[in-house]
Amino acid sequence: MRSFVFLGRLSVASASASAPAPSARSIHSSRTAASRITTYSRHFSSSPHIMAPISKETDFLVIGGGSGGLGAARMASAKFGAKAMIVESNRLGGTCVNVGCVPKKVTFNAAAIAEAIHESKAYGFSVQETAPFDWASFKQKRDAYVKRLNGIYERNLNNDKVEYVHGRARLLSKNEVEITEDDGTKSTVRANRILIAVGGRPTSPPDIPGAEYGTNSDGFFDIATLPKKVALVGAGYIAVEFAGMFNALGVETHLFIRYPTFLRTFDPMIQEGVTAEYERLGVHLHKESVQTRVDKDPATGKLTIHYKDNKGEGQLSDVDHLIWAIGRVPETDHLGLENAGVKTNEKGHIVADGFQNTSVDNIFALGDVCGKAELTPVAIAAGRRLAERLYGPAEVFANAHVDYSNIPSVVFAHPEVGAIGLTEPEAVEKYGRENIKVYTTSFTAMYYAMMEPEDKAPTKYKLVCAGPEEKVVGLHIMGLGSGEMLQGFGVAVKMGATKKDFDSCIAIHPTSAEELVTLK
Repeated sequence: MRSFVFLGRLSVASASASAPAPSARSIHSSRTAASRITTYSRHFSSSPHIMAPISKETDFLVIGGGSGGLGAARMASAKFGAKAMIVESNRLGGTCVNVGCVPKKVTFNAAAIAEAIHESKAYGFSVQETAPFDWASFKQKRDAYVKRLNGIYERNLNNDKVEYVHGRARLLSKNEVEITEDDGTKSTVRANRILIAVGGRPTSPPDIPGAEYGTNSDGFFDIATLPKKVALVGAGYIAVEFAGMFNALGVETHLFIRYPTFLRTFDPMIQEGVTAEYERLGVHLHKESVQTRVDKDPATGKLTIHYKDNKGEGQLSDVDHLIWAIGRVPETDHLGLENAGVKTNEKGHIVADGFQNTSVDNIFALGDVCGKAELTPVAIAAGRRLAERLYGPAEVFANAHVDYSNIPSVVFAHPEVGAIGLTEPEAVEKYGRENIKVYTTSFTAMYYAMMEPEDKAPTKYKLVCAGPEEKVVGLHIMGLGSGEMLQGFGVAVKMGATKKDFDSCIAIHPTSAEELVTLK
């Protein structure tokens, strides 16, 4: 049976590989930074690193060196001349660059190549693999690519004259932040404005015996050799993408989900279609399941997972890796939010409005720490709009903010999934069933024309339209190329396109995308 793949989410902030080497200030010592200092010195600078004293005052202090924080700090400093400082305790780039979008998409590419090799036979190619997929060398190159990006981000901060401090920040008051550097040195910095962009971390595993034998979604990137058998727990895009990647690379893959379908925030067409396709492709789905215990063989290190599902009690033995991919929580612990009066909700997310304002007038928050549209490009855009509003000319940027409606998102599943706007149930709830019209199509992409029926993957599209003008309020696609396809259609939906606008666009033939402008 044919294997499959998916993953990844969105791109990184702009980074110029040709930028000059960083200043001597650069990276500070830390638990893992010693090796990074050596690496960066070798690749990016021939001068020694010197620990410069931290500034005592700054205009704009950003806590968190992920995509949103970097976007805000760099624009505030480079474009508007604000004195900016950014504090990061881990590697620059945040989740996306280090344990998210970037390394996952690289892995997705590897898995896609594995699929192409398999499918090439139908097109007349005779490809014989002389050795199995070399996961170890692939991981080494993937890690090196991420390290290179870390260095580029640091150089960009230096170029934009943003003071970079490697350490942990804690609010003492609405204007004061205590920074603890990697060597334990503590400094207090006074800031006119503070931005919290610390992101999130994987949710802890459930409180069951042996849960600690598994790893979280971050730990996936530490797996040194290609496993023979894996189990993943979770129904969101991270678990679904990981499962597809493993399956495409020939790993026996088990996915445990709590309901009959996964990707449950997506339209039912997506949920049902992709879940069914995973089963067709050979992923072992354990539906309506809950784990009760995990055992580890001390001799072999193999895991046995005990669980209950819709078929009763069961156990899965000889598992090389168990990955808990059951969500993420905000990194708001130990930030001292209470010292400044910053309010959080019941899940620990910082409460912020559409302009990134918190409950404190000079403290702002954006990105995953707010729990709203947790996507890298959203955080980047929010950071840049905030910098414009705070430091740009008021006559131009007084109202600058991110529009959180109609944000396109993609899951690199197999098949790929794309969505923007309302699902059909959401549209019914908002407009009433009598005021919406839904157009759907299901077909086989021409790519599969040369293949046997059992090797052909489905393609499904849906337009959800509202009102007499049939404004497109939801667009949902699954199939080859959906990730790239959605960006253009996203512009149309964002501009308020109607079904008539779609119909008036001449189709590009032969493509799958043409089906969206010829729906009846």
